[in-house]
Amino acid sequence: MPFQAITHSIRDDFSKVNKLIEQQFFSKAALVNTLSNHMFNLGGKRLRPLVLLLCARACDYEGDAHLTLATVIEYIHTATLLHDDVVDKSPLRRGKPAAHTQWGNEAAVLVGDFLYSRAFQLMTQVGNLRVMQIFADTTNTLAEGEALQLLNRHNPNLCETEYVQIIQAKTAKLFEAAAQLGAILAQAPSEVESALGQYGLHLGTAFQIMDDLLDYQGSSNETGKPCFHDLCEGKVTLPLIHLYHQGSAQQRALIEQAIHREELPDTLAMQQLLTSSGALRYTHQVAKDYIDKALSALSVLPPSHFKTSAESLAHFAVERCY
Repeated sequence: MPFQAITHSIRDDFSKVNKLIEQQFFSKAALVNTLSNHMFNLGGKRLRPLVLLLCARACDYEGDAHLTLATVIEYIHTATLLHDDVVDKSPLRRGKPAAHTQWGNEAAVLVGDFLYSRAFQLMTQVGNLRVMQIFADTTNTLAEGEALQLLNRHNPNLCETEYVQIIQAKTAKLFEAAAQLGAILAQAPSEVESALGQYGLHLGTAFQIMDDLLDYQGSSNETGKPCFHDLCEGKVTLPLIHLYHQGSAQQRALIEQAIHREELPDTLAMQQLLTSSGALRYTHQVAKDYIDKALSALSVLPPSHFKTSAESLAHFAVERCY
């Protein structure tokens, strides 16, 4: 299903959130407005707000607090992107120059901080202590996940279990929070809240695995970032992990050499190796397995257009090429 079709069931909510995102980041500091406007106009899919909106409506929520929390979710996500691009020295974000390359590291970090603080200002408007607790726990986990990823750069011995723990902390946790918050706003039963949290967690895990896969087999024109960028940064992701632990001594030596230098290796040879070894196929299958778990978690919901859209979003996560 095309992405626009997935958003059709909540198109009014989605439109309102997009307007709130633009309205609420206003600052007296012109730099904040300029840089934030740059980030919000990069053409992101806003999947995390979408997850929250769909889960809230699928649980029959009829208020409007989900619009505020969806905005909060996007602010937190955007703040992490600003900070991550500085840490990773990423030249591009969604095919355009990353903010720190135009305004400097200091500005990117400070505007990221501004978005974090504005997010917490907005969430207090909902007046729900449970909501605030989840956001506090989530932002703490996101930071911890990024720290773990940084500590494991250039580490060829990283295993699949450790890799999943890292991506669930740095990426999937925000998806989990989005889905869970939708249920909380609707005052859904605890089993529904738990199941939707699992939906978000598994969806976010699969989404990040696919991002890591596309780094090796995607097109930079479609993904918006240079191919093999993760490898150039020394990030050890699932394709490399599988090849390293399943491959020959010679293949392990090639991987070690590749992740310990800050320049691209022979990308064509590496891509052929990852393909012929089955590492890319294995990675895609792992992502699909997580999506199966996400779809299974949605079985707690009664049939609705919102549930169907949530299911379609899960399929989109592993079928996309960007």
